[in-house]
Amino acid sequence: MNRITDPFRRGQLSIAALFCALGFQYATWASRLPAIKAHLGLTAAEVGLLLMATGIGAAASFPLVAKLMRTMGSRRLSLASALCLALLLLAMADLPDYPVALLVMAVDGVLVGCLNVAMNAQGAALEAVHGRNAMAKLHATFSGGSLSAALLASAMNALTSTVLVHFAVGAALLLLLVAFARTGLLTGEQQTAKQPAAQQPAGEGAPGDADSAAPKSRGRWTLPSRMTLWMGLAMAFGTITEGAMNDWSALYMKDVAKASAEIAPMGIAVVSVMMVLARLFADGWRSRWGDGRIVRTGSAVAGLGLALALLSGGVVPALIGFACVGLGIAAVTPCVYVAAAGQGSDALTLVATMGTTGLLAGPPVIGFIANASSLVWGLGAVAACAVVVSLCSTRIRWTAPEPRTVPEPDGVPA
Repeated sequence: MNRITDPFRRGQLSIAALFCALGFQYATWASRLPAIKAHLGLTAAEVGLLLMATGIGAAASFPLVAKLMRTMGSRRLSLASALCLALLLLAMADLPDYPVALLVMAVDGVLVGCLNVAMNAQGAALEAVHGRNAMAKLHATFSGGSLSAALLASAMNALTSTVLVHFAVGAALLLLLVAFARTGLLTGEQQTAKQPAAQQPAGEGAPGDADSAAPKSRGRWTLPSRMTLWMGLAMAFGTITEGAMNDWSALYMKDVAKASAEIAPMGIAVVSVMMVLARLFADGWRSRWGDGRIVRTGSAVAGLGLALALLSGGVVPALIGFACVGLGIAAVTPCVYVAAAGQGSDALTLVATMGTTGLLAGPPVIGFIANASSLVWGLGAVAACAVVVSLCSTRIRWTAPEPRTVPEPDGVPA
């Protein structure tokens, strides 16, 4: 069967386009931070606050995202937020002053929070409807989008130093991804057509939405359950680990491990490659061993591997430790998102918001720790975060590793 005519594959590719778009947008503006810093005449501390503004925006977005998920649904919210992120790149290209820059970055954090929740709701719905694991591969495309943005930034830097041209090209590519995603995102009608009448979801939601694959939160937002809070903590510390390694590994290689200028970038390369490879295979691991075991073991490997590398010192131990982080932390976010989606849209929104906040605000916090002590202590905090993920995972009720079959009446996989 043609890949595009297969309903599961068509949905998977469309949702993957959203994940790729988010990774691409984030890495595009991050690759031009030096140019933005020079344009506005910022100090290192001001750049740190600029990065923190995105995390603050993501954290503050929770009430808004929860409301939008109930009124718009994941399909429309994901498309709208991805479109706005593409247009926001053009605003980032010519920031007039620092206060406006802080505002724009906070808005970026809010939009990232919206897209992050909506696209993960689509991914969880895809798994529930078709009874097949897909979330890890979807998250692999986020890393692929970041890599593509890095390659584009390198090419554009060789052609022109104008940020506006670079961001205009990036925005055009993002619009193409949004247009492609629009054709295959899950709708309410598609889901109910696949279920017997007695098993059609009874939850409320926006028409044409994929959120009926999870239990519905009716009315106003309610206090999260204890297990939802454990999921949120696991997600936050997991994304802190992921984001901090992307931002600080090269600097550790150069300043602490004393690697050459040619070897220093290998730190982030090792983390990224291992994460992509692990996510490509993680859906099979989930079916075989279960999400809980994958998260517990992987995060423990990430934390202990990095801690041993920091204690040993040197280039080779650092690369091995970074590889452990990439391998071990890769499946944490996909598994936790699936578990949160099973608790309802409000739980998914809270967990995703905490994850986005950790990803965006975590690296600056690690920088503050490193500035107060040393980068070894900063990455030591990252290792501790990974161990915390493993501990939190023991408090989460995970789905069984058996293959999913037909969804239950409320849309949750049996």
